[in-house]
Amino acid sequence: METKNLGFNSKLIHGGGFKDKYGSVNVPIFQSSTFRFESAEEGARCFNGESDGYIYTRLGNPTINVLENIVADLEKGFGGIGTSSGMGAVNTVYMGLLSKGDHIISSDAVYGPSRVVMEEHYSRFGIESTYVTTSDIGNIKKAIKPNTKVLYLETPANPTIEITDLKACSEIAKENNLIMVVDNTFSSPYLQRPIEFGADVVLHSLTKFINGHADIVGGIVVAKDEAVYKKLRSMMINLGCNMDPHQAYLVIRGLKTLGIRIERAQENAMKIAEYLEKHPKVGWIKYPGLPSHPQHELAKKQMDGFGSMISFGLKGGFEAGKTLMNSVKIAILAVSLGGVESLIEHPASMTHSRVSAEDKVKAGITDGLVRYSAGIENIEDLISDLEQALAKC
Repeated sequence: METKNLGFNSKLIHGGGFKDKYGSVNVPIFQSSTFRFESAEEGARCFNGESDGYIYTRLGNPTINVLENIVADLEKGFGGIGTSSGMGAVNTVYMGLLSKGDHIISSDAVYGPSRVVMEEHYSRFGIESTYVTTSDIGNIKKAIKPNTKVLYLETPANPTIEITDLKACSEIAKENNLIMVVDNTFSSPYLQRPIEFGADVVLHSLTKFINGHADIVGGIVVAKDEAVYKKLRSMMINLGCNMDPHQAYLVIRGLKTLGIRIERAQENAMKIAEYLEKHPKVGWIKYPGLPSHPQHELAKKQMDGFGSMISFGLKGGFEAGKTLMNSVKIAILAVSLGGVESLIEHPASMTHSRVSAEDKVKAGITDGLVRYSAGIENIEDLISDLEQALAKC
């Protein structure tokens, strides 16, 4: 079926281009490590790149390829590369695009391990990094060096929910011959498609919104053009961080409801944000849908919705936040995000605990910051849950 002209939700259901001789409605799990050749000649053609037949699942697999094709289509990219985890996607990008002596500029409020692995490990191989608040474009311009190779953005930022202007960053990247990479996990392609604004590479932790059911770990990289795609795919294969077919099957299943899940979750998030903004015990709140958010107008321009991620702080500081997290009964105290269930966590001591105290302060990751991922439960239950928990703070 030709899906190019279908709407987003229709592509979620019918995308991927898979059709088998048995007429399976769902994409089967090709749970095989290796694939049979019809002849020695065919095997040689596959290894020489003269045939698109399958060889070995680390190199490619029909189930995984369907998922890669769907997400690449949604992100408007040339091709997708499935990985075993979100960090598999991050490391595929780092290893594929950076060499000794190169420099990367990144959002300072970025997924903790994405920063830690760069500062603790890639630095050992002569790769430099600078972390700045990218919502201020001037910071990016000041950080550029002669050896800068990659501009790595996360917007909305994790966990501060800062928004970075993708179009402006693309113009800077082009002027300085930089490769622009965007971690689009917090939005998913349903709400934001960075390639449309000039990004060269987009990545996701599939674990989050795209799968949406907190039952797999996975990642994906989407490249805008063929040359970068081939470079990154080769790197993933050599790193060995390929996805498993059963993982891919579960993500395909979860992906089909991405649109309706996000619509419900962000509807809940908006109501929760409005409730928290007026609560006397809440000192501040960051949610792109609130007019009080510093980049509210930018979010309206480059996103198709405001998402379901909220950050806020209580006037009682860290102890009040701890009490809140220990008192909720419906929202689950757990890391991750983007699932059907509401989750709450403390970034400074959990997801970003290995980022230095000084760098956390610079990035706005305060000890009082609480991150809330709104799920699809009944909104009355979620607000009632917060109300009883806040009463104890």
